Amino acid sequence: MSRIIEIPEVIASKAAELGIDIEREVLEYIIKRLGLDPKAEVEVHLNLAKKFLEEGRKLVDKDPIQASEKLYKAAEEAIKALAIHLNLSNILSRVTVRGRWTIADMEKTVRILKKKIGKIMMEAWDTAWYLHVLGFHEAKLDSEGVKERIEPIEALIKVAQEICGSSGFSGSFDR
Repeated sequence: MSRIIEIPEVIASKAAELGIDIEREVLEYIIKRLGLDPKAEVEVHLNLAKKFLEEGRKLVDKDPIQASEKLYKAAEEAIKALAIHLNLSNILSRVTVRGRWTIADMEKTVRILKKKIGKIMMEAWDTAWYLHVLGFHEAKLDSEGVKERIEPIEALIKVAQEICGSSGFSGSFDR
């Protein structure tokens, strides 16, 4: 069962002004609060990666700015799933203490995963970061520029699913 949560406009506006991703914050809080076991947490992150990938694909022709951010989020979620599945404990302990992932955590995770998995990790992360900065924050990419960068994100999610033993999207994330 999925639920839609309405956020009061004053909160949504202030969060947007501060660059806070409400969806990410709520999901991270709920995951932490529920104390999910690592396998379930990996599945949640993989499902989110797939969801964001699909949303990015759907938005690419209509809204390349939002498509860029969705594709970036897809990569982030796949990387989180891999970090948890492979038990990158020194990173995960810092994330747990802090209560959230930082870009520094993501960057360090990607460097470790590159050594364990291969260069696809760095290629996909660099692509995702490019989409996040130039596609979303700077709004410099058109639909074609975003489309050209979907493939590495897809490859990252496929690798994450294979390594984590997931068949892909299960469940629903309706808004």
